[in-house]
Amino acid sequence: MDQKNITPAQSSNASAATTPGAQRRILVVEDDPTIVDAIAMRLRAEGFQVQTAGDGPAAVDTAEAWQPDLIVLDVMLPGFDGLEVCRRVQAQRPVPVLMLTARDDETDMLVGLGVGADDYMTKPFSMREVAARVHVLLRRVERATLAAHTPRSGILRLGELEIDHAQRRVRVTGEDVHLTPTEFDLLVCLAHSPRAVLSREQLLAEVWDWADASGTRTVDSHIKALRRKIGADRIRTVHGVGYALETPSSGGADGSAPAPASSTAAGSSPTSAFDGS
Repeated sequence: MDQKNITPAQSSNASAATTPGAQRRILVVEDDPTIVDAIAMRLRAEGFQVQTAGDGPAAVDTAEAWQPDLIVLDVMLPGFDGLEVCRRVQAQRPVPVLMLTARDDETDMLVGLGVGADDYMTKPFSMREVAARVHVLLRRVERATLAAHTPRSGILRLGELEIDHAQRRVRVTGEDVHLTPTEFDLLVCLAHSPRAVLSREQLLAEVWDWADASGTRTVDSHIKALRRKIGADRIRTVHGVGYALETPSSGGADGSAPAPASSTAAGSSPTSAFDGS
């Protein structure tokens, strides 16, 4: 078992203690020494505590013992691959995962998202982008935690699709659907404006906090993963533009007769159920 640990930065490191990443633990799982050293160095410079693992079993053991706040995870690993690592780690406890893949293969990306990864990057990539993605994922987790502890009234219903923002739960035809934090935020973004077409650039800005259009394929892959979970017909593609969340009144996404677009508790509007998110 090949495992290399980088000693976490302690409180005596004054520069790390004052950076935004201070106290956050990141586990980097990668078997290429050059890549793992570069990622670890950049994340430590951002103020994160970092440990690394070089194979699947070491990754699972380190995640269980160290309880990281986020995992940067390569798909191709000795022992067993990153997909199996992700399955086992998510079974222990939910943790955001940024998956790294050497192939620009959408099938691999969808499988990764399906086993619990929140985002992915295709090699080669810059260390600056890795750090940016890590910060975005951690901010999303913080927003989710805040939302879970913020009293809200009302549940958004779009036909047989039900979104409970306070509990960050989604149900389809009364059955719970497990979404990753990214998938949930993407669905909420679309649900803010049902039937309205949102461009990929808009979704990147709202969900991923990205200011450029370099990640439009990321949006496409997450949309496909979301469709698999809530039903393909519930999200409409407008080629060359973006996506829209369908409702029964705009074409029967679930095959039901036309009905009001949504209803919420206490007679509030669909948008009010998401105020402040």
